[in-house]
Amino acid sequence: MNPRRVLVTRAADQAGNLSDALRAAGFEPVEVPVLEIVPPADPAPLDSAILSLPTYDWLILTSTNAVSALASRAVALNIKLSAEKIKNIAAVGRATAAAIEGLGLSVSLTPEKYVAESLLNQFQRLNVSGQRILLIRAAIARDIIPATLSSLGAKITIVEAYRNQTPATAPAELVAALEKGMDLAAFTSSSSVTHLRAAAEAANLPWPLSKVQAASIGPITSQTLRENSWPPAAEAMPHDIPGLVKAIQNISR
Repeated sequence: MNPRRVLVTRAADQAGNLSDALRAAGFEPVEVPVLEIVPPADPAPLDSAILSLPTYDWLILTSTNAVSALASRAVALNIKLSAEKIKNIAAVGRATAAAIEGLGLSVSLTPEKYVAESLLNQFQRLNVSGQRILLIRAAIARDIIPATLSSLGAKITIVEAYRNQTPATAPAELVAALEKGMDLAAFTSSSSVTHLRAAAEAANLPWPLSKVQAASIGPITSQTLRENSWPPAAEAMPHDIPGLVKAIQNISR
């Protein structure tokens, strides 16, 4: 019996850990990157924020992409990131926290669940009124973090660290992958949903993808799937790669 084929939509340089985990679980991962991470059109705001890191009470990083962008621009500016320059760091997710620690920095706050709402629940227990908080994130992102922290009296600075775009090759690669059949699609972010839809529409493919079940990494991605007429067959718990693979295994039983 042939292994079930799972569509992996992550950026090309980030698909490996999910593909490896799927392969180890007996699936056949099929990588069709519908996202590519590109720098902001203007790096000046990020550079300015990095130069001003000691003036902030908190730095919030919500993805490994944001951590990579921070590290890359620090190198370009010839600045060494250190605990002395950053008072407190909050990270959403185990992978983000690990990426931060990989830079030799310490994470002060990680939410119990790997979603923004859980992070904010923990911030609500702290007194952040009047504190300066730097949020480094994608160009397009939900505003729940800055809105909630502002309501708590914090002074928020939002800086664009990177942008997501759909690779020009994605529509043709998607057609080729589907011609061989596909059983499931794994989604690790809301962007992966919207960008896959864009690639499918560019290729004149039906949406949702015919006879393909969706698996989501967490509630926000699941919500985006529903908003895009593709209710997930399963949602990861916890909201990380191992949890997503387990959810896919549960679909397949």
